[in-house]
Amino acid sequence: MLLATVRTRARLGIEAPPVTCEVRLGGGLPRLTIVGLVETAVRESRERVEAAIHQSGYAFPDGRITVNLAPADLPKGSGRFDLAIAIGILVASEQVPADLLDDHELYGELSFTGEVRGVRGLLPALTRARAAGRRCIIPEVCGAEAGLLRDVESLLATHLVGVVDYLSGRKPLAACPCIDWPADEAPVHDLADLNGQAAARRALEIAAAGGHHLLMIGPPGTGKTMLAQRLPGLLPPMTADEIVETLVLRSLSDRRPDHVTRRRPFRSPHHTASAAALVGGGRPPRPGEISLAHRGVLFLDELPEFARPALEALREPLECGGITVARVGHTVTFPACFQLVAAMNPCPCGFAGDRQHPCRCTPGQVQRYRHRVSGPFLDRLDIRIELGRSDLSLDDLIGGRAEDGAPVNESSAMVRRRVSQAIERQRTRTGQCNARLEAAAQRDDCRPDAEGRALLTTAAERFAMSARACDRCLRLARTIADLDASDRVRARHVAEALSLRRL
Repeated sequence: MLLATVRTRARLGIEAPPVTCEVRLGGGLPRLTIVGLVETAVRESRERVEAAIHQSGYAFPDGRITVNLAPADLPKGSGRFDLAIAIGILVASEQVPADLLDDHELYGELSFTGEVRGVRGLLPALTRARAAGRRCIIPEVCGAEAGLLRDVESLLATHLVGVVDYLSGRKPLAACPCIDWPADEAPVHDLADLNGQAAARRALEIAAAGGHHLLMIGPPGTGKTMLAQRLPGLLPPMTADEIVETLVLRSLSDRRPDHVTRRRPFRSPHHTASAAALVGGGRPPRPGEISLAHRGVLFLDELPEFARPALEALREPLECGGITVARVGHTVTFPACFQLVAAMNPCPCGFAGDRQHPCRCTPGQVQRYRHRVSGPFLDRLDIRIELGRSDLSLDDLIGGRAEDGAPVNESSAMVRRRVSQAIERQRTRTGQCNARLEAAAQRDDCRPDAEGRALLTTAAERFAMSARACDRCLRLARTIADLDASDRVRARHVAEALSLRRL
């Protein structure tokens, strides 16, 4: 009886738990059995592995072969274990030495000819292998994806023969080249292109500075989408750790990441998206739009047109910054720390309150339209503003530049400097943005002066504000104070915060 052990990892969200591929050769009738809570794609590895070993010129052992993918209670799918199983069989049959196996992890699907094919969701496994201090042998077609990570030692394999030659010390494998990360990049959309809407621009700056969620209500053509598209450009560039987080989440989606950017993600799903599309799902579970917007912005246009269950599924992620997806045999937690920007019309026809277009909706229609979004969901949005049509002339709307060609409006770079200074104050004070302050930190840092407390008390009684609404108003006032470079939350900061929640 001969044994061999090969290291690899399963695909289970961003965790990539380790899997030990144990191969046992024993007597009896020729048979290859794979155990360890494996799915159909793994059970079918028997045919691929046997054909690949034969076609590569190696002897497939006679007798009974048992492959155990441990731990036994971890679900295992896809063809990513083919290469580890094949090498384990060759090591157990003493055709390949086992000296280098403890320092390596193997990933790859095998063809009948022995070619190593690509696998999906590889980046989570590579980050965990880096933490464990091991090198990875991966398919060459995944080199462009693996090269996006820094400090990960990956070797590129094209054929089973090449892997055997490397483990036998006859021929090295090519190292995966790392892709240089870019420096700070200019925003795709500049705030200088947006003319008018001074109040909305101010609300956008406050939302960026404190990580607050934002709702804009206004008739069509008032700039709601343009404002939302410019929010990522007001945020500071992503740090190295944040870039890795976004790359890992993109690797788990259907589309492999192909480039590195320091710009914040911006996701804008269609209003027909289901709850599973927003929060994640499938088999194995894949991240949804809220996780792909991690560390960035999620824009929901035409908010009342989204299905009610889809919007209600966002309530927990808006609070905790993560989502747990439970499916049969799989329970996965994805990070979802994003800023929500939502936009909606004031009524079904879109022209309620518009001075230029009469509204054709009845009061009952307007009420039913607005009630498509629940009160608890709206209560989690820190900033809620109404937009009207700009009073600027057509020349001012189209022009937007002075006679010397300089932009009339503030650019995104100018606003981002103020936002970055406010964010730095928050990090120095509490280590996190104001929108996600814990209760203890909020009591200490968001306490307004006597005049501010009296103003908030009066507003809470008059408008029947909930405790959550009062807490969010204080966090919002703290952000306004940070933009004002004030160590204390004052009455004017509370007054502006209340004006930003006036719906």
